[in-house]
Amino acid sequence: MLTEFETQLLGLMMMVIMLGMGASLTHRDFLIAFRKPKGVLVGLACQYGIMPFLGFTLAMLLNFPPALAVGLILMGCMPGGTTSNIFAYFSKGVLALSIMMTSISTLVALVAVPALLAFYTGAAGIGSEFAVPASNVAQVLLVLLVPTIIGMVTRKLNPNIGATMELIGSFMGIFVILFLIVTWVPRNHMLLAATPFSVYFAVIGLGLIGMALGFWLSRLLRQDRSRSRTIALETGIQNGPLAVLIVTLTFTGTMQQDVLLIPVLYSLFIVITSTIVTLAFRRIADREALARDQAKTGSVL
Repeated sequence: MLTEFETQLLGLMMMVIMLGMGASLTHRDFLIAFRKPKGVLVGLACQYGIMPFLGFTLAMLLNFPPALAVGLILMGCMPGGTTSNIFAYFSKGVLALSIMMTSISTLVALVAVPALLAFYTGAAGIGSEFAVPASNVAQVLLVLLVPTIIGMVTRKLNPNIGATMELIGSFMGIFVILFLIVTWVPRNHMLLAATPFSVYFAVIGLGLIGMALGFWLSRLLRQDRSRSRTIALETGIQNGPLAVLIVTLTFTGTMQQDVLLIPVLYSLFIVITSTIVTLAFRRIADREALARDQAKTGSVL
């Protein structure tokens, strides 16, 4: 499904993305997160509580075969994607919260992803031939943590270079998805035409339903509307390229193609759905800001 060149290039792009994520962080960010951890903790509850369960539930309700079920559950277990930071910015969300959620969910992924993946694939009754070894997940995540640390050190030593790396890393997340569209879609158009509607429903629903549940759980846990919208985007936007790398490391041949279908389709559609949601969130944020300004003017008069 992906050529060897595409797989290697995707791995390189992911390292650049993680380098940019590291460059967006300082030790002060972590200190602030630990002093006022509620927003990040709510985000983690949404990320690793809602999304894996949602992936498992959709796979069971839609009666997916093992390969598709593994792909969907894996996608649900992924940490947040760095592209969510761009969408949080344009939606006028809380960018600092978005960046910290992405970063901390990626660090927590070392433990959470293998455990959740094993639990939900076991609950789905998926055979051992479709098992994703915890060592494969940990290997990919550990390799990607190296550029993250390099990015943090670079930001500390030279803030200007660090800021440039942050910008490049953020936009590289969208470039990876565009890269998949340009290289993968034309070569697999027959496969896409033959893909059942239920698969498209699952990959689109995973993101949209995840955002909706993330927003309402955040509101239930007393986050304000702006932070809740930020957490919603972080919840629904998973790290699709990371899932693709894990699948290519674990499976080969026809089995790889079958499992890879969900992560690739999710990565393609999440940009579209996130753009629509971001435009809606931005309009809501503008209305709220206008209402606050009018309330201040009224109180002065």
